[in-house]
Amino acid sequence: METSVVDVPDRGRFEVRLGDRVVGLASYHVENGTMALPHTEVDPSVGGRGIGSLLVAGVLAAARERGLTVLPYCSFVRHYIQQHPEYVDLVAEDDRPHFGLATADR
Repeated sequence: METSVVDVPDRGRFEVRLGDRVVGLASYHVENGTMALPHTEVDPSVGGRGIGSLLVAGVLAAARERGLTVLPYCSFVRHYIQQHPEYVDLVAEDDRPHFGLATADR
């Protein structure tokens, strides 16, 4: 079954879908060139398949494509960025210490 990440701006979220079924989401709010990411969730029935990581990768790719910085308030997003330092540059340098990313730009 095909997995896709879809922006649903009227609902303020990205959805990850397995076929036509929504199995996860990442809420967001964009203001002044910054995308705040307060929350992600994935249906427990599909846990352990990397779907949350796929969702976050899609969200961060969209932020990069749109020229936005991100505020990773969600702990899952922060952890993903820590594990994938190629995304640290999406967090403004002054904001990195607040999110525990000050040393993640290795």
